[in-house]
Amino acid sequence: MLTEQRTNELNELLSGLNLTVSNLEFVDMALTHSSYTFENKLPSLVNNERLEFLGDAVLKLIASRYLYDRFPEYPEGELTKIRSILVSDRVLAKIAKKINLGKYLNTGFHDEKMGGRNRSSTLACAFEAFLGAFYMDERIDSLYGFLITLLEPEVTEIDLSAEKYNFKAILQEYTQANNTGLPDYRIMKEEGPPHDRTFGIEVFVKDELLGYGIGKSKKDAQQDAAKMALRALGLMEKEEE
Repeated sequence: MLTEQRTNELNELLSGLNLTVSNLEFVDMALTHSSYTFENKLPSLVNNERLEFLGDAVLKLIASRYLYDRFPEYPEGELTKIRSILVSDRVLAKIAKKINLGKYLNTGFHDEKMGGRNRSSTLACAFEAFLGAFYMDERIDSLYGFLITLLEPEVTEIDLSAEKYNFKAILQEYTQANNTGLPDYRIMKEEGPPHDRTFGIEVFVKDELLGYGIGKSKKDAQQDAAKMALRALGLMEKEEE
């Protein structure tokens, strides 16, 4: 049962975002961090992690549909690049800060002292859980318009930047999202004089070789290897250059 103070806080948040729900309990759960659950000796599932799982899927579905409609001339690989950046913790935390979501988080005392309320990963997870709460409340129609309004300027910025061609960043976002650990880049070849070196680098994910790249610098070789890995994972078209 929500306290009167908590009810007023959540209604303040929703009013400011022009959103309504029939069940505030979902919203409260979405904004409850596991540190709060632990410190208050609540049941282990009384936090936003399950709603985050659901909201992640909702976010990707809505973002995918929006990108599909907005960029009818872009192939799958190009859409994937933009989406991978759009759903990253960095961008989601930026959006969460824009709507002041951190103000309404339930966090543990120690996590609060460590700056947890403003931590990018915490804010990103809370934002996804927030979306999951609205899906559970069967508000998908209003959620679509609300989310697109927030995503639109971010998509414009990403599309105009060179970041969407950062294959290493895209691969890392993918592996983090799928809990497979960070990509492991290994130098396999180093040839040529000091002023004209050529590097050959392999990239592994969970000890599985996914790509090999060649470049005049380690960074270029890693980018080339990451691009091959993205193709192997089906995140880029095979023929794309």
